[in-house]
Amino acid sequence: MPELPEVEAARRAIEENCLGKKIKRVIIADDNKVIHGISPSDFQISILGKTIVSARRKGKNLWLELDSPPFPSFQFGMAGAIYIKGVAVTKYKRSAVKDSDEWPSKYSKFFVELDDGLELSFTDKRRFAKVRLLANPTSVSPISELGPDALLEPMTVEEFAENLAKKKITIKPLLLDQGFISGIGNWIADEVLYQARIHPLQSASSLSKEQCEALHTSIKEVIEKAVEVDADSSQFPSNWIFHDREKKPGKAFVDGKKIDFITAGGRTTAYVPELQKLSGKDAEKAAKVRPAKRGVKPNKDGEEDEQESEKEDESAKPKKGQKPRGGRGKKPASKRKTEDSDDEDDDADDGEDSEGEEKVVKPRGRGTKPAIKRKSEEKATSQADRKSTSDVIIMNTAGSCSVSKVSNTDFIASTAN
Repeated sequence: MPELPEVEAARRAIEENCLGKKIKRVIIADDNKVIHGISPSDFQISILGKTIVSARRKGKNLWLELDSPPFPSFQFGMAGAIYIKGVAVTKYKRSAVKDSDEWPSKYSKFFVELDDGLELSFTDKRRFAKVRLLANPTSVSPISELGPDALLEPMTVEEFAENLAKKKITIKPLLLDQGFISGIGNWIADEVLYQARIHPLQSASSLSKEQCEALHTSIKEVIEKAVEVDADSSQFPSNWIFHDREKKPGKAFVDGKKIDFITAGGRTTAYVPELQKLSGKDAEKAAKVRPAKRGVKPNKDGEEDEQESEKEDESAKPKKGQKPRGGRGKKPASKRKTEDSDDEDDDADDGEDSEGEEKVVKPRGRGTKPAIKRKSEEKATSQADRKSTSDVIIMNTAGSCSVSKVSNTDFIASTAN
């Protein structure tokens, strides 16, 4: 997942290659899940012919300042990325676009060609990002709600310790709170806590003065080093927990010490029990902490897709008044198989139940003979379900055909919607 170092690397690449150049061509994807609050045509008209003056960032958000407002703003989400053709924006699990690669990518949401021929694209395969057009990005959400930037607006040690003393929550979720400090994501939080030798579930208010100072120092050093190497993880220091946090339990070690995994703030968390110990009242809670599940398939960037996992968990819960589906000995409905085959794309992440979903009939009491009428009702229901399924498939097919002649970008966005 893109965190402060990767977004900062993208900002610097834009500053080095795009400033003072005029936008002569624009392609905005027809994807209202990512393109927020404006139509593609209005977006294109608003920035065409304008000159890029600077690239700015706060936390994990980036925006382009043009010679006049409004300005394009990018919230990277889980898989957002800036590409500049022919330029290595960052080596952090990504590289420059090659001549043999599809360009612009079918996942491109924002594409511009500049007056010297240079081309820039913002892509998002998983569609959690947001691209906005704003008159003043810093005055509206989400940027206006962010805490101080971990790199550009660091707190003093005294301010940091004072703010921690007011927080009763555990330290890992607090570091992930973008309203407290902006730019720290999951891997950075794990790294700074490891370097400071602080347990992820230690309550923030219980940290000693020495621990506050150590954490303040580790945040500064980890972020500055990651930014210095343009988020190229191969150049991260060998004693960072980063290099082993994706390994399986029992096989993950750093400097010869075992790495364990727990869940903190809803996120898989790597730490070293030998060095990061709970103290005081927090030590009593250690026995209640469940080991994190490591069976979740990592996404392409190597990070577990926790946001989607949470959505899937929510969609798996029965609705009020319903009983769980898939009872013992019951075959899954044929409709479910059809829907599952359509959900292979990574973008099928909304976790919403379909309107034509089969209703679950409550089981009859033990020993009660089934009514004759029930068989006919179930047959009618089954026929209605099959009809509903056919209608959905026909509509999907018709939708695909109707846009088959448009560009790849519009086609992918349309079918994903």
